[in-house]
Amino acid sequence: MDYSLSTEQEILRESVRSFAENEIKPVAQELDKKEEFSYETMQKMAELGLFGIFVSEEYGGQAMDYVSYIIAVEEIARIDGSHAATVAAENSLGIGPLYYFGNEKQKKKYLPKLCSGEALWGFGLTEPNAGSDAANANTTAVLDGNEWVINGSKIFITNAATDITKGITVLARTGVRDDDKPELSCIIVETDTAGFTAREMHDKMMWRSSNTSELYFEDCRVPKENLLGPRGQGFHQMMQTLDGGRLSIAAMGLGGAQGCFDMAIKYTNQREQFGRPIATFQVNAFKLADMAMEIECARLLLYKACWLCDNDMPFAKEAAMAKLYCSEVMYRCANHAVQLHGGYGLMKEYDVERFYRDQKLLEIGEGTSEVQRIVIARHIGAKCL
Repeated sequence: MDYSLSTEQEILRESVRSFAENEIKPVAQELDKKEEFSYETMQKMAELGLFGIFVSEEYGGQAMDYVSYIIAVEEIARIDGSHAATVAAENSLGIGPLYYFGNEKQKKKYLPKLCSGEALWGFGLTEPNAGSDAANANTTAVLDGNEWVINGSKIFITNAATDITKGITVLARTGVRDDDKPELSCIIVETDTAGFTAREMHDKMMWRSSNTSELYFEDCRVPKENLLGPRGQGFHQMMQTLDGGRLSIAAMGLGGAQGCFDMAIKYTNQREQFGRPIATFQVNAFKLADMAMEIECARLLLYKACWLCDNDMPFAKEAAMAKLYCSEVMYRCANHAVQLHGGYGLMKEYDVERFYRDQKLLEIGEGTSEVQRIVIARHIGAKCL
């Protein structure tokens, strides 16, 4: 078994880490305070090649493997969760459905601009009354001649209300199946469509400089050919997209946990009490040891899941495991890091306070920890309802 990374992957890690340290870290705290999405750093991330990482060069992508993509997200998340969310959501949720399920015309129309960072794209799945129960979507799309007429709303959608957002992949009810369950399909809605409105959401606890929005569809008419893939395959497409998305959320948890550990080890070696660095006290050293151990375990689990994905092997179970474990490892590492910082860990001038807030979404977004346990239970043969 070979656990080593390729030379290209090592170079990627170093370049993204250097970028995050030099370009994101100096502005992350202020952007969080202002709750401001940064077009400047977003464009710099695009210039670094962080969008369309796994997309073939034919459509403007970087043609890298999934391990490389996850390393990039991990290194951004080590410095700031909001910027990592922009990269993760754009690649896995924005670009992913178009790349994997779009026809040739759709790919050539949208992917080059998304891969270059000229445009962003939203993933319209979650609704006010359809979160974990995604199949219960109430947004409808009725075929009227050669047009789909869409009505409904979505919520908590990343990258969907920026000035450069060009479209949304929307899950909608397009009919009723033979078993009387809703027929769900994915439809492309461009942001300049009449009847479409995107409203940026504010006053968030976490990912404050990531763009999050509510979407409204009021008699939105889009061409019949905007259907993404076969009619009635929308739920399957969304779930398959989330399998890959869970790897990127896991990478955010892993990177965030590593960031917490880095801050904790630095602080505890500098902070002195009772005449010596607090890292020398066993009670604190054990916290650091636990953090290091869990981070290593999380990295091995996540990289294995990515390896399975890269080798076209089933990875849904491992993706759920990695998403669950990495997000909860970050929770424990953030908790330890704040505790080790003492009162300073509660102050916004210390980055660890932001990491403590940002962590929580990882246990909720792209399938809650509870849903991940259901997914895993089903994969291992437990008849979990």
